[in-house]
Amino acid sequence: MRVVRASVRAPGRSAVAVLACATLVLAGCSGVAGGAAGTGDGDGPRTLTVLAAASLTDVLGPVAESFEAAHEGVTVETSFSSSSTVVQQVNEGAPADVVALAGEASLEPLEQERRSGPVTLFATNQLEIAVPPDNPAGVTGLDSLAEEGLRLVVCAEQVPCGAATLALFEQEGLSPAIASYENDVRAALTKVELGEADAGLVYRTDVAAAGDRVRGIEIPGERNVVNRYPAVAVSEQELAQAFVDHLLSAQVQGQLVDAGFGEAPAAGAGSR
Repeated sequence: MRVVRASVRAPGRSAVAVLACATLVLAGCSGVAGGAAGTGDGDGPRTLTVLAAASLTDVLGPVAESFEAAHEGVTVETSFSSSSTVVQQVNEGAPADVVALAGEASLEPLEQERRSGPVTLFATNQLEIAVPPDNPAGVTGLDSLAEEGLRLVVCAEQVPCGAATLALFEQEGLSPAIASYENDVRAALTKVELGEADAGLVYRTDVAAAGDRVRGIEIPGERNVVNRYPAVAVSEQELAQAFVDHLLSAQVQGQLVDAGFGEAPAAGAGSR
């Protein structure tokens, strides 16, 4: 059975130790913070822990299920937060086997000694404008975002969707007033869903996942910014690299495309 843990803020070092112990107890295994999260030997029960970007919340469930189906006795635990928080957690010793992030730059702070395999680029994503279903502010595109009085929410600059938003504004020469900066892309989307914002810059996959709770206004490809998604094993467990490789399988690539992601970059993999 797959376990999905809620998004959390980056804990301090003492909190990480507590989190590690709780996670290991939950998985029915033993270990220490900073070690591999995956446990079990041979064909017995094994647990694989994947920490991932918030924008992967909806699609990673089916990916984990297909991996479990192909590996009898394996349970995949997934936890979602901003990419910067995921990296901080791993650097501070939180148990994990794989990290999957939104944006190559977000991987740079991950300490080299934490990496146990090559970096694999498995998907791309682009920004889209999310507005409430009735679009009360009459947003029609990027140029509308600079209109006076518009309540615009974006991601904080230190997370990938925020960095992409900043790059977009600089590229287009836009300087809109920002009502709030959110910790991750799902927080920005929620503000729009609740009617607390007239527009939000999120990923197109988040608009798709929201269904009829928001309306999406596409940004033309020639004006948009593309984020490439990296994944890397962060433990020596054999299953960790197997999961990373699974992200490039035809099955998973199809699931990602169905969710609104772009296919893996042509090179397929890279390293830092």
